[in-house]
Amino acid sequence: MTTSQVHFVPPAPVPPLEPPSTRAFLRAVRSNSLGIFPEAAYREDTWVRRFLGRRSVLLNAPDAIHRVLVDNHSNYRRSGTAIRVLRPTNGDGLVLSEGETWRRQRRTIAPALAPRVLPMLARHIAETTAEALDSLAERADRPADLLAEMQFLALEIAGRSMFSLQMRQYGATMRRLLGEFADRYVQLDPLDMLLPPSIPTFRDLARRRWRTRWMRLIDTILHARLASPDTDDTSDLFGLLRASRDPETGVGFSPGELRDQVSTMILAGSETTALNMFWALTLLAQAPDQQRMVAKEVASLALTPESAFADLGKLPYTKAVVQEALRLFPPAYTLVREAIGADQAGAIALKRNDILMVAPWVLHRHHALWDRPAAFDPSRFLPDRPSPPRFAFLPFGAGPRTCVGAQFALTEATLVIASIIRRFDITLAEDRPVLPVAIMAIGPDHAPPFRLSPR
Repeated sequence: MTTSQVHFVPPAPVPPLEPPSTRAFLRAVRSNSLGIFPEAAYREDTWVRRFLGRRSVLLNAPDAIHRVLVDNHSNYRRSGTAIRVLRPTNGDGLVLSEGETWRRQRRTIAPALAPRVLPMLARHIAETTAEALDSLAERADRPADLLAEMQFLALEIAGRSMFSLQMRQYGATMRRLLGEFADRYVQLDPLDMLLPPSIPTFRDLARRRWRTRWMRLIDTILHARLASPDTDDTSDLFGLLRASRDPETGVGFSPGELRDQVSTMILAGSETTALNMFWALTLLAQAPDQQRMVAKEVASLALTPESAFADLGKLPYTKAVVQEALRLFPPAYTLVREAIGADQAGAIALKRNDILMVAPWVLHRHHALWDRPAAFDPSRFLPDRPSPPRFAFLPFGAGPRTCVGAQFALTEATLVIASIIRRFDITLAEDRPVLPVAIMAIGPDHAPPFRLSPR
């Protein structure tokens, strides 16, 4: 495609012309965090504001981002606000651990998510997806809620890949708990942002009660996996995690650490991947030319459990669609760090206790970094096209703390989208725009109905 061609531009909130007031900022954080970024944030290298007595700096320049996330990453820690929100689901797992504890956990978890594991994961993905699409085919005469379908499919894939278990008996409870957390406990109030995490707020106490119920469910799933007679330490991710050892110390995960890693991976491996797949399908439903290109690419492929991993290498355009959906609608829409000491990041001097933000939502739509940043154009990620600047595209973060499950997520989304488009032509069944809303992740403002027509 040439740059002169017209590309579909998905609906999105219009950025405010002026920075929001403190009251408007707090309202946006509770309802849709995309509203905190003014128009200037999408055009400038840095955007600075003061909030609750502290300086907050949004970084868009790739060299400044590289400094914070890679070169001098040890000078930056997670903010207290982020710890409050992430602790109930992640506990003391890889996401929130620091220092030597984090390094040991990272070394221990790496073998379980190495590239050699992808063929096993591809089999689980293909098998689970085929069952889900057979069910969808039986209901093809009725509008489909592909948001819910992708959430349950991603959860089922996570369950089979992690535990070799079908998740139907746990799925409804898990979805209810995650929905409750997103509705009640992700939203912030001023005390969440003012007090250090060591001082609990009233909402923290409610978050702790929620965590007790969440971990009770995780324990139930772990007990079922350990009681299964047909599994071993090579059949799923849980077995690989349980068998993993830190190559430097020879020590594996404690039971509590293992439970926290599993909790983190279930959430990351189901909720965020489900949203990525939903947005990719929503984009394709509104861009028929791009959908036809995916259909052409997948038409001759079997995408069976036996062939899925080999077929993956034959899906460059489908993978590009997934990456473009991650660019336009990154589930992790902002990364927040607190400066431990003063530093120089690109052209800006940072002070101790500054709050640093790298917002993929803004970065991926920045006018200086992308051609037609608001347009849906998968061809920008094709192998024969120049790669985007490394620190202009960060759907999985960057540096030592980049998401360890990135390849698994890309593999899952690519195979699922390919399988769906191979079976169905998809369109939206209503004209109401689907708008992104950012609270826990970037999801839609409503679940639109889709029409699925067999190919």
